[in-house]
Amino acid sequence: MSYAPLVVSSSLGLPMVPLCLAVVPAAARLADVGCVRVADRSAACRRRVAVSRGLPVAAVADPYAGPMRVAACQLNSRGDRAANLAAARDLLSQAADAGADVAVLPEYVDYLGPVAHAPKPEPVDGEFAAFFADAARELRMWVLAGSFHEVSPDPARSYNTSLLFDRRGMLAAVYRKIHLYDVDIPGRVSFQESRTVVAGADPTVADIEGVRFGLSICYDLRFPELYRRLAVDGASVLVVPAAFMTHTGRDHWEVLLRARAIENQCYVIAAGQIGDHEPGRSCYGRSMIVDPWGTIIAQAPDEVGVTVADLDLARLARIRAELPSLANRRLV
Repeated sequence: MSYAPLVVSSSLGLPMVPLCLAVVPAAARLADVGCVRVADRSAACRRRVAVSRGLPVAAVADPYAGPMRVAACQLNSRGDRAANLAAARDLLSQAADAGADVAVLPEYVDYLGPVAHAPKPEPVDGEFAAFFADAARELRMWVLAGSFHEVSPDPARSYNTSLLFDRRGMLAAVYRKIHLYDVDIPGRVSFQESRTVVAGADPTVADIEGVRFGLSICYDLRFPELYRRLAVDGASVLVVPAAFMTHTGRDHWEVLLRARAIENQCYVIAAGQIGDHEPGRSCYGRSMIVDPWGTIIAQAPDEVGVTVADLDLARLARIRAELPSLANRRLV
């Protein structure tokens, strides 16, 4: 079992105190996970018990007085869509067993293989959506279903779209990737996402039980103006489902994620594809969860799996109060 540090401090000026948090394996249950007993996370457990009994989450007193537990699911999607969806469903089950309130899957979670065999684009109420809506409802957990190819007005191109489902399996938000990966590095990579994908236009912030989540996808990460817009629109958590290339991921993935967290004083949940994908594509992985101080509080090893961490929303508020960089900005 692999461990990553969960860092907690009582104020910005005090030393950090590391706790252990596990990357949860397939056989994990609500039991000991590193130095923290998942079953003892009272706030998360109260929410899950309430929902399992058919009670509204609002019926649980002060539901986010404690931490919100989130999960980044790291996947190796390939050319078999059915196998990819089955693997994603298994990771979501692991996240639910670990007490997660919210689980995030990677970009193109259902298929990352040869274009010639890619599934046809679907509407937001198609088979892809139905699959993850069922998973969210059955697991009583919010699910950000990575991304998939959504039908667009252009018959030759699709949207790269994220869908967010609530605990009842209802569609809560839709985000269409705004920045498209059009890159030509001689001798290394040539990729023109805009040839097959239509760019979205609308930044999206979704309310998850009182906590505002800003949505983005992969290449968006290089455009800080999007994340500032999300923060100004009220986001305190930023999500980044991705299929980040290995050759850029080695140098840029962690740096950019931590920068987006620091400059916007937000938590960041980044769920990536890992490993080789046909034809000749390799993704970096290293899914991680970063706190508003820029500290990585959980990171996945180089394998398929689930990484969980608790978002301390009181700490986020304290950081914003003690170092009010968002409030002090001069340019809009």
